Amino acid sequence: MEPTAKQRAALSLICDTFVPGDGSALPSASELGAVDTVLRLLARNPREAETKQLMTLLNLWDSRMFGLLTGRGPRRFSALSPQDRERALLRLGSSGLAPVRAIFQALEGASVLAYNITPGPSGANPFWTAMGYPGAPGALEGAPEPALRPLRYTAPTALTCDVVVVGSGAGGGVAAAVLAEAGLDVIVLERGNYYDDRDFGTGELEALTRFYAGGPAATAEGQLALVAGSCLGGGTVVNWSTSLPTPDHVRAEWAGVGAEQFATAEFGDALAAVSKRISVTGDRSPLSERDGVLERGAQALGWAVDPLPRNVSDACDAGVECGRCGLGCRLGAKQSVTKTWLADAAVAGARLVVDANVRRIEVRGGRAEEVVATTSDGAEIRVRARAVVVAAGAIQTPALLRRSGLRNENIGRYLRLHPAAAVFGVFDDEIRPWEGALQARICREHADLDGNGYGVIYETGPTHPGAGSGFLSWQGAAAHREVMSAFGRSNAVGIITRDRDHGTVTVDRTGEPVVKYRLSDYDAAHLHTGIEGAASILEAAGARRIFSGHQAGVSYEPGRRGSHAEFATAAKAAGYGPGQCAMGALHIMGSARMGGSATLSATDPDGATWDVPNIVVADGSCFPTAPGVNPMVSIEAIGYMNAARLAARLR
Repeated sequence: MEPTAKQRAALSLICDTFVPGDGSALPSASELGAVDTVLRLLARNPREAETKQLMTLLNLWDSRMFGLLTGRGPRRFSALSPQDRERALLRLGSSGLAPVRAIFQALEGASVLAYNITPGPSGANPFWTAMGYPGAPGALEGAPEPALRPLRYTAPTALTCDVVVVGSGAGGGVAAAVLAEAGLDVIVLERGNYYDDRDFGTGELEALTRFYAGGPAATAEGQLALVAGSCLGGGTVVNWSTSLPTPDHVRAEWAGVGAEQFATAEFGDALAAVSKRISVTGDRSPLSERDGVLERGAQALGWAVDPLPRNVSDACDAGVECGRCGLGCRLGAKQSVTKTWLADAAVAGARLVVDANVRRIEVRGGRAEEVVATTSDGAEIRVRARAVVVAAGAIQTPALLRRSGLRNENIGRYLRLHPAAAVFGVFDDEIRPWEGALQARICREHADLDGNGYGVIYETGPTHPGAGSGFLSWQGAAAHREVMSAFGRSNAVGIITRDRDHGTVTVDRTGEPVVKYRLSDYDAAHLHTGIEGAASILEAAGARRIFSGHQAGVSYEPGRRGSHAEFATAAKAAGYGPGQCAMGALHIMGSARMGGSATLSATDPDGATWDVPNIVVADGSCFPTAPGVNPMVSIEAIGYMNAARLAARLR
């Protein structure tokens, strides 16, 4: 949807208020080209309703009536001084109404993200220079030719096979290999495109628009940002390589929902098989400055810290290159499913199809007969198959099942998101948080806060300007500029919550997914413990200033201003409702969970839907509850196990 001149002018005013530059070295958002970046990102959102809502807001933004509604009086936003525009935005951010705060957070998030990832006319954002960030390195010279040769159809096409796999990520990629190696004719349909070593190194903006899903960008309440891979190989191409097995107590919990094999050797063998194939190792996790902060601080508190195993080859430098790996591994060291399982599937005869957005499964007489996809140019692809494996991710999988007419009430329920927040510390010495092994250390001090295995874990991750700003609050343009200028000396300790309570995935009238999730008081209490704990780690590690992502602006300077106790009290008072604390969902799971009955689950112990037995789910949607650890290995093991069971039935 192309914005009108009025809408574009309003968006420029908003972006320039959030990031006005400094009048000299740093350009404003509109001067840098960040407004175009916002529109570019917005154009990728498949939900037309969200785009229309924004355009309606922009139409009203500069009116006197909207000024009255938002507390600035009958004055146009454009007529206000820069200081009054800031105050007007901050009033939205501190509103007592959650929907108003959500509007502020969406506008702030889009403006600041766009500014921090836009290269600018010269190709080097001046803000990057100010913070010491090197920018994109470009393609690696001598990168090999892509190993896979996926198919791309430009005209209406009809295909047949034994099994069609929808989605090519951690679940779908593994399932395709298992099925193809069992002698079955397999077609994999991926809505994204194929990227390999030589396509990486282009920076955050290009990565977001090529390798990640365009939407939904956040939960409907605006509480959590949503991040999911969308390319051949899915999230395994861009994730942080952390390779933890499903904890034993979680396996027992999952078995208790009725899929008893989670507690047996069958699932244990699947975990072992995938760990071997993707080269999980504990030998490529050296300490970076970033993880050194976590280890040093936690150990000073007497808390245990463990190395993290990762799925990388010896080619991984675990340093400067590794820090960029969330934007794609230029070295080809990350053992994603494109490097492993999809390569195996292709050797075994599977056909890989990219640019194929599956819209529905045709079900007749209680059985799936055909899958219908469309390309980006509108060509229709029809695939007839004996069985369908759905592995489109925990947002798109339930949406596809609903669009296809399945009615089990648990489809889309029990969504878990591992709500994540961060506490930042600013140090005297340079950290360069965008460098180092993707994730090399974990602290589980508060992993079990209730005696039932629910709590938080502490990890770090490579923090680039765009991604990092998503976990910050905005206290005004000057304050934001000061925070980002110290970015090279900053370190974020991430808090990942094992959420006990859940959200839902539904579909709108066009069939696009709508994610509804509001952090429960129970889980918010655990997250708050994590906020306190992360601050303790940073203080013990020597941080000079510590602050959270609360919009209320919660910070202290150990030994100089405030105290940890005052910080904890202020964080709790600031709250964890929509728009009150910056949060993200990096692990999206559980929306078509496996279990022992149709009243408790969306799929049976084989992963087959209760409604249609030859539709099998094989991705993170299958999780009965949240695992509490990075889920890639668990997803791959489910893909392996469910595909092996399906292959046995089809043979």
